[in-house]
Amino acid sequence: MKEKSIYALGFFDGVHLGHQALLRECCRLARELNRKPCAISFDRHPMSLFTPTPPLLISSAADRDTLLRRYGMEEVLFLPVVKDVMSTPWQDFLLGLIEKGASGFVCGDDFRFGNKGEGDAEKLRAFCAERGFPCVIVPEQLVDGRRISSTYIRSLLEQGDMATAVKFLGHPYILTGTVQKGVSLGRTLGTPTANLLFSKEQVVPRFGVYACRITTDRGEFMAVTNVGTRPTVEGQGVTVEPWILDFDGDLYGKTVELSFHYFLRPEQKFDSLDALRAEIHRNAEQTRAFFKDSTAKM
Repeated sequence: MKEKSIYALGFFDGVHLGHQALLRECCRLARELNRKPCAISFDRHPMSLFTPTPPLLISSAADRDTLLRRYGMEEVLFLPVVKDVMSTPWQDFLLGLIEKGASGFVCGDDFRFGNKGEGDAEKLRAFCAERGFPCVIVPEQLVDGRRISSTYIRSLLEQGDMATAVKFLGHPYILTGTVQKGVSLGRTLGTPTANLLFSKEQVVPRFGVYACRITTDRGEFMAVTNVGTRPTVEGQGVTVEPWILDFDGDLYGKTVELSFHYFLRPEQKFDSLDALRAEIHRNAEQTRAFFKDSTAKM
Protein backbone atom coordinates (compact mmCIF):
# COMPACT_ATOMS: atom_id res chain seq x y z
CA MET A 1 0.00 0.00 0.00
CA LYS A 2 1.37 3.39 -1.03
CA GLU A 3 2.10 5.93 1.69
CA LYS A 4 -0.50 8.68 1.72
CA SER A 5 0.83 12.07 0.69
CA ILE A 6 -0.18 15.70 0.33
CA TYR A 7 0.94 17.02 -3.04
CA ALA A 8 2.00 20.59 -3.74
CA LEU A 9 1.25 21.32 -7.39
CA GLY A 10 3.27 23.72 -9.53
CA PHE A 11 6.35 24.21 -11.67
CA PHE A 12 8.23 26.02 -8.86
CA ASP A 13 10.85 27.79 -10.97
CA GLY A 14 13.11 29.55 -8.47
CA VAL A 15 11.15 28.23 -5.47
CA HIS A 16 10.44 31.86 -4.55
CA LEU A 17 8.52 33.33 -1.60
CA GLY A 18 5.18 32.67 -3.29
CA HIS A 19 6.07 29.03 -3.77
CA GLN A 20 7.31 28.84 -0.19
CA ALA A 21 3.90 29.95 1.12
CA LEU A 22 2.40 27.03 -0.79
CA LEU A 23 5.03 24.61 0.51
CA ARG A 24 4.38 25.71 4.10
CA GLU A 25 0.70 24.90 3.65
CA CYS A 26 1.61 21.52 2.22
CA CYS A 27 3.83 20.76 5.23
CA ARG A 28 1.22 22.02 7.69
CA LEU A 29 -1.53 19.87 6.16
CA ALA A 30 0.76 16.84 6.00
CA ARG A 31 1.65 17.22 9.70
CA GLU A 32 -1.98 17.59 10.75
CA LEU A 33 -3.01 14.47 8.83
CA ASN A 34 0.17 12.47 9.46
CA ARG A 35 0.96 12.28 5.77
CA LYS A 36 4.04 12.91 3.63
CA PRO A 37 4.58 16.34 1.99
CA CYS A 38 5.45 15.96 -1.68
CA ALA A 39 5.78 18.23 -4.69
CA ILE A 40 5.10 17.86 -8.38
CA SER A 41 7.23 19.65 -10.96
CA PHE A 42 8.30 19.14 -14.58
CA ASP A 43 11.67 18.20 -16.07
CA ARG A 44 11.64 21.28 -18.33
CA HIS A 45 9.46 24.31 -18.94
CA PRO A 46 5.96 23.17 -20.04
CA MET A 47 6.03 25.77 -22.84
CA SER A 48 9.02 23.99 -24.40
CA LEU A 49 6.56 21.50 -25.94
CA PHE A 50 4.78 24.26 -27.82
CA THR A 51 7.44 26.83 -28.76
CA PRO A 52 11.12 26.65 -29.76
CA THR A 53 11.82 29.62 -27.46
CA PRO A 54 10.25 28.86 -24.05
CA PRO A 55 11.02 31.16 -21.10
CA LEU A 56 14.47 30.67 -19.66
CA LEU A 57 14.61 29.03 -16.25
CA ILE A 58 15.76 30.47 -12.94
CA SER A 59 16.49 26.99 -11.59
CA SER A 60 17.58 23.76 -13.21
CA ALA A 61 15.57 20.66 -12.31
CA ALA A 62 18.38 19.62 -9.94
CA ASP A 63 18.34 22.98 -8.15
CA ARG A 64 14.54 22.94 -7.93
CA ASP A 65 14.76 19.51 -6.34
CA THR A 66 17.34 20.79 -3.83
CA LEU A 67 15.28 23.84 -2.91
CA LEU A 68 11.95 22.01 -2.69
CA ARG A 69 13.49 19.53 -0.25
CA ARG A 70 15.01 22.38 1.78
CA TYR A 71 11.52 23.76 2.20
CA GLY A 72 10.15 20.50 3.56
CA MET A 73 9.23 18.29 0.62
CA GLU A 74 10.10 14.68 1.37
CA GLU A 75 9.63 13.61 -2.24
CA VAL A 76 9.72 15.52 -5.53
CA LEU A 77 8.16 13.99 -8.62
CA PHE A 78 9.35 15.39 -11.96
CA LEU A 79 6.90 14.75 -14.78
CA PRO A 80 8.29 14.65 -18.33
CA VAL A 81 7.14 17.41 -20.65
CA VAL A 82 5.98 15.17 -23.48
CA LYS A 83 2.77 15.17 -25.50
CA ASP A 84 1.18 12.19 -23.73
CA VAL A 85 1.62 13.80 -20.31
CA MET A 86 0.71 17.36 -21.28
CA SER A 87 -2.44 16.27 -23.14
CA THR A 88 -3.82 14.28 -20.19
CA PRO A 89 -7.36 15.42 -19.23
CA TRP A 90 -7.19 17.31 -15.93
CA GLN A 91 -9.28 14.72 -14.06
CA ASP A 92 -7.00 11.91 -15.25
CA PHE A 93 -3.95 13.95 -14.22
CA LEU A 94 -5.26 14.07 -10.63
CA LEU A 95 -6.37 10.44 -10.66
CA GLY A 96 -2.84 9.47 -11.74
CA LEU A 97 -1.44 11.29 -8.71
CA ILE A 98 -3.94 9.54 -6.45
CA GLU A 99 -2.60 6.24 -7.77
CA LYS A 100 0.84 7.40 -6.62
CA GLY A 101 -0.49 8.01 -3.10
CA ALA A 102 -1.90 11.54 -3.25
CA SER A 103 -4.64 12.07 -0.65
CA GLY A 104 -4.80 15.87 -0.68
CA PHE A 105 -3.57 18.82 -2.72
CA VAL A 106 -2.22 22.34 -2.36
CA CYS A 107 -1.84 24.80 -5.24
CA GLY A 108 -1.71 28.49 -6.05
CA ASP A 109 -4.85 30.32 -7.13
CA ASP A 110 -3.47 30.73 -10.68
CA PHE A 111 -2.34 27.13 -11.19
CA ARG A 112 -3.49 25.45 -14.43
CA PHE A 113 -3.04 21.79 -15.28
CA GLY A 114 -4.17 19.04 -17.64
CA ASN A 115 -4.86 19.21 -21.36
CA LYS A 116 -4.78 22.82 -22.62
CA GLY A 117 -4.64 24.01 -19.02
CA GLU A 118 -8.33 23.21 -18.55
CA GLY A 119 -7.83 22.30 -14.89
CA ASP A 120 -7.68 25.16 -12.42
CA ALA A 121 -7.82 25.82 -8.70
CA GLU A 122 -11.61 25.82 -8.48
CA LYS A 123 -11.91 22.55 -10.40
CA LEU A 124 -9.32 21.06 -8.08
CA ARG A 125 -11.30 22.25 -5.05
CA ALA A 126 -14.52 20.67 -6.40
CA PHE A 127 -12.70 17.45 -7.33
CA CYS A 128 -11.35 17.13 -3.77
CA ALA A 129 -14.72 18.01 -2.17
CA GLU A 130 -16.39 15.15 -4.07
CA ARG A 131 -13.83 12.69 -2.72
CA GLY A 132 -13.44 14.06 0.79
CA PHE A 133 -9.83 15.07 0.14
CA PRO A 134 -8.29 18.10 1.84
CA CYS A 135 -7.46 20.94 -0.53
CA VAL A 136 -5.81 24.31 0.08
CA ILE A 137 -5.73 27.10 -2.50
CA VAL A 138 -3.02 29.65 -1.70
CA PRO A 139 -3.74 33.24 -2.81
CA GLU A 140 -1.16 35.33 -4.65
CA GLN A 141 1.72 36.56 -2.50
CA LEU A 142 3.05 40.12 -2.54
CA VAL A 143 6.30 41.85 -1.64
CA ASP A 144 6.17 45.64 -1.40
CA GLY A 145 2.78 45.53 -3.10
CA ARG A 146 4.08 43.59 -6.13
CA ARG A 147 2.98 40.07 -7.01
CA ILE A 148 5.80 37.56 -6.65
CA SER A 149 6.41 35.76 -9.93
CA SER A 150 9.18 33.83 -11.62
CA THR A 151 8.83 36.14 -14.64
CA TYR A 152 9.56 39.23 -12.54
CA ILE A 153 12.50 37.58 -10.76
CA ARG A 154 13.91 36.49 -14.11
CA SER A 155 13.86 40.11 -15.27
CA LEU A 156 15.64 41.23 -12.08
CA LEU A 157 18.43 38.72 -12.71
CA GLU A 158 18.85 39.91 -16.28
CA GLN A 159 19.08 43.51 -15.02
CA GLY A 160 21.67 42.58 -12.40
CA ASP A 161 19.38 43.61 -9.54
CA MET A 162 20.44 40.64 -7.44
CA ALA A 163 19.49 42.27 -4.13
CA THR A 164 15.85 42.60 -5.17
CA ALA A 165 15.86 39.16 -6.79
CA VAL A 166 17.06 37.66 -3.50
CA LYS A 167 14.34 39.61 -1.66
CA PHE A 168 11.62 38.09 -3.86
CA LEU A 169 13.20 34.64 -3.94
CA GLY A 170 13.53 34.52 -0.16
CA HIS A 171 16.95 32.91 -0.58
CA PRO A 172 20.07 33.50 -2.70
CA TYR A 173 19.97 32.69 -6.39
CA ILE A 174 21.77 29.36 -6.73
CA LEU A 175 23.68 27.57 -9.45
CA THR A 176 24.85 23.99 -8.91
CA GLY A 177 27.34 22.44 -11.26
CA THR A 178 30.49 20.46 -11.83
CA VAL A 179 33.73 22.43 -11.80
CA GLN A 180 35.19 22.61 -15.31
CA LYS A 181 38.76 23.04 -16.57
CA GLY A 182 39.33 26.64 -17.64
CA VAL A 183 42.14 28.54 -19.34
CA SER A 184 43.85 29.07 -15.94
CA LEU A 185 43.96 32.86 -16.26
CA GLY A 186 42.84 33.21 -12.64
CA ARG A 187 45.72 31.04 -11.49
CA THR A 188 48.11 33.29 -13.46
CA LEU A 189 46.65 36.32 -11.68
CA GLY A 190 46.85 34.65 -8.28
CA THR A 191 43.05 34.37 -8.15
CA PRO A 192 42.32 30.78 -9.24
CA THR A 193 38.67 30.14 -10.10
CA ALA A 194 36.31 27.16 -10.05
CA ASN A 195 34.65 27.44 -13.44
CA LEU A 196 30.97 26.57 -13.89
CA LEU A 197 28.55 26.68 -16.81
CA PHE A 198 24.93 27.72 -17.26
CA SER A 199 22.74 25.35 -19.24
CA LYS A 200 21.20 26.79 -22.41
CA GLU A 201 17.77 26.59 -20.70
CA GLN A 202 18.79 28.90 -17.83
CA VAL A 203 18.61 32.65 -17.53
CA VAL A 204 22.08 34.21 -17.29
CA PRO A 205 22.32 37.07 -14.78
CA ARG A 206 23.68 40.39 -16.01
CA PHE A 207 27.35 40.16 -16.90
CA GLY A 208 29.40 41.40 -14.00
CA VAL A 209 30.93 40.56 -10.65
CA TYR A 210 28.94 39.23 -7.70
CA ALA A 211 29.43 38.62 -3.99
CA CYS A 212 28.72 34.91 -3.55
CA ARG A 213 29.05 31.97 -1.23
CA ILE A 214 30.09 28.56 -2.49
CA THR A 215 29.46 25.20 -0.84
CA THR A 216 32.10 22.55 -1.51
CA ASP A 217 32.96 19.16 -0.07
CA ARG A 218 35.26 21.07 2.29
CA GLY A 219 32.67 23.49 3.59
CA GLU A 220 31.25 26.89 2.69
CA PHE A 221 33.37 29.86 1.60
CA MET A 222 32.94 33.39 0.29
CA ALA A 223 33.59 33.86 -3.43
CA VAL A 224 34.04 36.73 -5.88
CA THR A 225 32.30 35.59 -9.05
CA ASN A 226 32.57 36.92 -12.57
CA VAL A 227 29.74 36.13 -14.99
CA GLY A 228 30.50 37.06 -18.57
CA THR A 229 32.91 36.76 -21.48
CA ARG A 230 36.20 38.03 -19.93
CA PRO A 231 36.67 40.99 -22.32
CA THR A 232 40.12 41.91 -20.95
CA VAL A 233 41.54 38.68 -22.42
CA GLU A 234 39.08 38.38 -25.33
CA GLY A 235 37.33 35.38 -23.80
CA GLN A 236 35.00 33.16 -25.80
CA GLY A 237 31.53 32.22 -24.53
CA VAL A 238 29.80 32.89 -21.22
CA THR A 239 31.61 31.64 -18.15
CA VAL A 240 30.91 31.65 -14.40
CA GLU A 241 34.18 32.03 -12.53
CA PRO A 242 34.12 32.16 -8.72
CA TRP A 243 37.39 32.95 -6.96
CA ILE A 244 36.98 31.20 -3.63
CA LEU A 245 38.39 33.27 -0.79
CA ASP A 246 40.53 31.58 1.87
CA PHE A 247 40.49 28.30 -0.04
CA ASP A 248 43.36 26.23 -1.35
CA GLY A 249 42.55 22.99 -3.11
CA ASP A 250 41.53 21.24 -6.32
CA LEU A 251 37.82 21.12 -7.14
CA TYR A 252 38.02 19.95 -10.76
CA GLY A 253 35.27 17.45 -11.49
CA LYS A 254 33.53 18.08 -8.17
CA THR A 255 30.00 19.39 -7.67
CA VAL A 256 29.62 22.74 -5.92
CA GLU A 257 26.68 25.01 -5.12
CA LEU A 258 27.22 28.70 -5.84
CA SER A 259 24.81 31.17 -4.23
CA PHE A 260 24.62 34.74 -5.56
CA HIS A 261 23.90 37.47 -3.01
CA TYR A 262 24.85 40.87 -4.40
CA PHE A 263 25.89 42.57 -7.66
CA LEU A 264 29.19 44.42 -7.22
CA ARG A 265 29.89 45.89 -10.66
CA PRO A 266 29.32 45.38 -14.40
CA GLU A 267 31.84 43.40 -16.40
CA GLN A 268 34.44 45.68 -17.96
CA LYS A 269 37.60 45.61 -20.04
CA PHE A 270 40.79 46.66 -18.25
CA ASP A 271 43.90 48.14 -19.82
CA SER A 272 46.19 45.52 -18.30
CA LEU A 273 46.19 42.30 -16.30
CA ASP A 274 47.66 44.24 -13.38
CA ALA A 275 44.63 46.55 -13.39
CA LEU A 276 42.32 43.54 -13.59
CA ARG A 277 44.14 41.87 -10.68
CA ALA A 278 43.84 45.00 -8.54
CA GLU A 279 40.12 45.29 -9.23
CA ILE A 280 39.50 41.62 -8.39
CA HIS A 281 41.21 42.13 -5.04
CA ARG A 282 39.10 45.25 -4.43
CA ASN A 283 36.00 43.17 -5.20
CA ALA A 284 37.21 40.57 -2.70
CA GLU A 285 37.31 43.21 0.02
CA GLN A 286 33.82 44.36 -0.99
CA THR A 287 32.62 40.76 -0.71
CA ARG A 288 34.11 40.34 2.75
CA ALA A 289 32.54 43.62 3.86
CA PHE A 290 29.14 42.64 2.43
CA PHE A 291 28.99 39.35 4.31
CA LYS A 292 30.39 40.88 7.49
CA ASP A 293 27.65 43.51 7.38
CA SER A 294 24.99 40.90 6.50
CA THR A 295 26.02 38.79 9.49
CA ALA A 296 25.95 41.81 11.80
CA LYS A 297 22.34 42.52 10.77
CA MET A 298 21.15 38.98 11.51
